[in-house]
Amino acid sequence: MGAELSVVIPVYDERGNLVPLYERLRGVLDDLQKEWEVLFVDDGSSDGSQEVLREIAAKDPRVKLILLRRNFGQTAAIAAGVEHASGRVIVTMDADLQNDPEDIPRLLDKLEEGYDVVSGWRRHRQEPLLTRRFPSMVANRLISFLTGVKLHDYGCSLKAYHREIFKNLRLYGEMHRFIPACASWVGARIAEVEVKDHPRRYGRSKYGLSRTFSVLLDLITMMFLQRYSTKPIRLFGGAGLMLLLLGGLTALFVIYRRLFLGGQWMSPMILIAFFFAIMGVMFILLGLVAELIIRTYHESQGKPIYVIRESYNLERG
Repeated sequence: MGAELSVVIPVYDERGNLVPLYERLRGVLDDLQKEWEVLFVDDGSSDGSQEVLREIAAKDPRVKLILLRRNFGQTAAIAAGVEHASGRVIVTMDADLQNDPEDIPRLLDKLEEGYDVVSGWRRHRQEPLLTRRFPSMVANRLISFLTGVKLHDYGCSLKAYHREIFKNLRLYGEMHRFIPACASWVGARIAEVEVKDHPRRYGRSKYGLSRTFSVLLDLITMMFLQRYSTKPIRLFGGAGLMLLLLGGLTALFVIYRRLFLGGQWMSPMILIAFFFAIMGVMFILLGLVAELIIRTYHESQGKPIYVIRESYNLERG
């Protein structure tokens, strides 16, 4: 029989945090009086985290351990944990002890009110302003504006989900932070709960300003997939028609100037008209090619974004 609650924790070089995190988690989860499991997914750590996790898993069969062959990224690690989780409810969190396990019951209580996703909000973040908090604030507002799902803290890993949310959801890149938005687009109810944020004690942060650009690119990808994943011709074809229209208007202006103003046929304007027309045709053809690719993608089976080297205490299906 599967667990009622699964806690999925991606791990990358967090050796000093793992034992304290497990002990605090065990205390909180035991108090819930639910069947629980914790899935640690080691994402190619090189600092000895895997050895610590093996020791924890050997002592407690409720701890499941997945070791990935290399560093695939946080999204892939979460996807691996979710796929092997058995709980009706899935909670995700970081392994750096900045998320507080004591906030888990508050997320679960909110989930019981009828919500499908409950996201943590680190209102009082314990991180540098210029390098972490300000870029995060800008990104959160941009994501909320573009997706229409208003959350204060998309980057908080502490979230609770009903398992059904992940049935038709594929995660790539840094897409794990956009799960609430993707879930909302298919009718899920989203809530937000304030959670504590602690300063890091051991190890070093894996995030920086460069991560912001990756998030923005993934946001563009997500918006494209959400709006045009089944009809890319509407995006590329629409742009192509606009360029053809601009080319036609430019050509009409050249004809009008030649017939009524005494202008020359050969001028930069006629070259611009040809340029717009050619680009318009190219965009329409690109849309048709994208249609063929999208249909092939939807008709083919998905390929895993991670490869497991070892696993411990996992039930074989």
